[in-house]
Amino acid sequence: MEQSVVSIDVVTLRCWDADSGVRLGIAPREFEPFTGELALPGVLLGRGERLVDAARRAVHTKLGVPTEAIGAVGQLVTFDEPHRDPRGPTLAIAMWAVVAEHDGPAEWVGFDKVPPLAFDHNRIVDTSRSLLAGLLWKDATLTRALAGTEFPATRAVDLSTSLHGARPDAANLNRTLAAIPGLGRTGERRRVKATGRPAVVWAFDVDEGSSAR
Repeated sequence: MEQSVVSIDVVTLRCWDADSGVRLGIAPREFEPFTGELALPGVLLGRGERLVDAARRAVHTKLGVPTEAIGAVGQLVTFDEPHRDPRGPTLAIAMWAVVAEHDGPAEWVGFDKVPPLAFDHNRIVDTSRSLLAGLLWKDATLTRALAGTEFPATRAVDLSTSLHGARPDAANLNRTLAAIPGLGRTGERRRVKATGRPAVVWAFDVDEGSSAR
């Protein structure tokens, strides 16, 4: 019986200070099939290789992200349509990764501005966006990786808007943040825009951050 190979395709996320929300990384493919077409970073899983290690390898080799800038990594979902790859039956395990600021050649786009991608990568992006929206503010590792140890309320709005596709209700978002273990409002306010009131700053407890890693 012919066996399927396993591809690790990574929805690589960044939310840097200069960004207005979450962006994901794509890059042109160097090899067939779909040479030159934009795609998510992906690699075939090596014999005995762990999923997280393969995901980090994909982000480093396909997006040009330095290994030290690759932060938290997690698993999302598997795509098993047998004809998704013209080379033959290939399972695709979608992973997420969050990267820190760095210089690199990758193209970074918002979820609402993803261009046509190779393979079934647009479907992977759409499905992963919904899953990531469900994990935000619930999965401590993903939330801390995107939001940071401390963040202004405007950043929380940007994160929610990017992943949910709609601006959250302020009162509901505040209740959500207040219910997260180890997260609390500080007495600080931070000006993030030229006009308007400074934003409330939220911060995770140090001990909570240690246990989340």
